[in-house]
Amino acid sequence: MTTPKTQDTKVAMLGAGKMGGILLQAFLKNHLFRPENIRATVHHASRCESLSVQWGISVTTDNLEAARQSDLILLGVKPRTIPEVVEQIRPALTAKKMIVSFAASVKTGVIEQAAGVDLAVIRAMPNTPSLVGCGATGLCRGKFVAPEQLALAEQVFNSVGRTVTVDEKHMDAVTGLSASGPAYIYIILESLAEAGVKVGLPRDIATLLAAQTVLGAATMMIETGSHPALLKDAVTTPAGCTIDGILELEEGGLRVTLIKAVMRATQRANELAAG
Repeated sequence: MTTPKTQDTKVAMLGAGKMGGILLQAFLKNHLFRPENIRATVHHASRCESLSVQWGISVTTDNLEAARQSDLILLGVKPRTIPEVVEQIRPALTAKKMIVSFAASVKTGVIEQAAGVDLAVIRAMPNTPSLVGCGATGLCRGKFVAPEQLALAEQVFNSVGRTVTVDEKHMDAVTGLSASGPAYIYIILESLAEAGVKVGLPRDIATLLAAQTVLGAATMMIETGSHPALLKDAVTTPAGCTIDGILELEEGGLRVTLIKAVMRATQRANELAAG
C-alpha cells in the first residue's frame, strides 16, 4: 500500500482550541498540508482575524462551510458538543469524506450515528507534546474506515510524533496513560528540579538537568528497545548511589502511585464515555 499524500488534501479543523491549535501549528511547521488547503473554525468571531494572520490560513466561525470545502474533517470541539457539531455539518457530509475526532471519550459510533451517512470516522487521542513533534497518539477506526483512510490518519499524527492503532475498547486507557501522562511527568520533572535545588544546584541548572535526564532516558528506551527494568539495572551499580535513591522511591510508593494515577484517569475517561 502506498503512503497517502497530504499536500492535495483539503482539511478543516473544527474547533481550533488548545489541542486543535497545537495540531494546526505542527501541521504547518511540518508542511503536512498546504496552508491554502486548511480551514479552521473558532467559536468567537473576534478571534478569527488574529488567528488567520498568525497561522496564515482561513479561520471562520462557519463549521458547515469549512466542512463542505474539506476532504478531512478534524473535530477539536468539546466532547459534549460533538453530536451537535456533527449534526450541524451533516449537509456537507458524504461517503468520500473522513472525520477524525480527538474529543476525549466520544465513541466512533456516536459520530457515525450523528452523521447519518456511512463515512469513515476515526477516533484519535493525541497529547500536548505534539506541539514539538514528540506527541503520542492512539487511533481507533470506526465501521466504515478503509485501510488507506487509516493510513492517512496515521500519517497525519505521525507528523507530530508516534502513533499506535488500537481497538476502541483500549482508547480510555490511552487517555489515562499518554494523553494525561505529560502532566504526571511534569510533576516528576518539577520534583527532580526541586531536589537539585535542595542539594545545592542553581535552579536553572537543576531544571535543565532534570528535563534532559527524562528526555535521555525515554530516548534510550525507545531507540534501544530495551525493557526499562534492564536500563535501570544498568545504572544501578552495587553499593552505589542509585540504589539508595531507588529504595527511597520504593518506600515512598512512586511506582504504585503512578499506576494508580493511570488507572484513575482511565476510569474517569470511561465514566465520561458512558455519559
